[in-house]
Amino acid sequence: MKIAPSTYYDAHGREPSARELSDERWKPIILTTWQKQRKVLGARKLWLRLRRDGHDIARCTVERLMRDLGIAGVVRGKRKRPVDVDPRETRPADLVDRHFARFRTNQLWVADFTYVWTWSGWVYVAFVFDAHSRRILGWRAATSMTTPLVLDCLEMALWTRRREGVDGFTGLTHHTDAGSVYTSISFTDRLVDEGIDPSVGSVGDAYDNSLAESQIGLYKSELIHHEGPWRDVDQVEAATASWVQWFNTERTHGSIDDLTPVELEQLDYALTEPLERAGRHQLNALRTCRGESMSLWRCRLEKRVAHAGHPQGSSYASDCWTLQPSSRKTHAGATWTPRSSPTILTT
Repeated sequence: MKIAPSTYYDAHGREPSARELSDERWKPIILTTWQKQRKVLGARKLWLRLRRDGHDIARCTVERLMRDLGIAGVVRGKRKRPVDVDPRETRPADLVDRHFARFRTNQLWVADFTYVWTWSGWVYVAFVFDAHSRRILGWRAATSMTTPLVLDCLEMALWTRRREGVDGFTGLTHHTDAGSVYTSISFTDRLVDEGIDPSVGSVGDAYDNSLAESQIGLYKSELIHHEGPWRDVDQVEAATASWVQWFNTERTHGSIDDLTPVELEQLDYALTEPLERAGRHQLNALRTCRGESMSLWRCRLEKRVAHAGHPQGSSYASDCWTLQPSSRKTHAGATWTPRSSPTILTT
């Protein structure tokens, strides 16, 4: 390529552009934030995390600088696991029928377990999730796949909710696949003792428990495959405890409008308890802490309140719903019954 000497020397001696200076300022911030979030976030979630931390940066800038830094989010793989059920076995009916959407916590729990290979042999990890908030309520790791494993996981979920003030589980549905540990007499009897309705999907069809499968897929992608290999059950258990804490309190979820599970439950409790008890100051504090996403969920929850008995009825709900439109589908079949006469909060 033939260029004039003056052109070469001009380019060689030119000061860095404003964009180059800006990139050098953002790169360490992006890299540090990505490392703090377990090195699993992709461009969109990393951009949201930076925005939540108070950084005013464009998503396209995050994508470009992640490429420059050579970092990327984890990619979920697809693996098949064996099905250890008898098609002739008597089991509870499928009460969910692949409709996992719920408008409140403690309406539907989904559970499943997964396999983790370690140098000491297989480790089995069981989980219980709340279908509304995606929060992990209980988990347990063991070296054998037996009914006590999933029973311990269930007991942890019950303890988690009781610690938060839940005094009864009537009306709650617990949904699983048709694994033998979930259809066992002792597990089903424990659910019935708590007033929980057992629900079991069909044999060998992952779609019947797809929500739990999806959540466990995140666990495998973001922790097991990302940070392995693993030494033994103790190492898996310690790492899982740390990941669960991060998953519930820091990791945002696109399915719940980029809130964390704990944030969604806090907002949900504030609005579904008697609204006059929640108080405007509490609602505003919750909404302020996470900005626009909180406003969206306030509108969604107030829609339920309006349908439950507001004098203006569905017109108020429609107006409230359109304040923050969402691209996600609504579920008209879901219902909500207030514990007392609702009072609509206004701002």
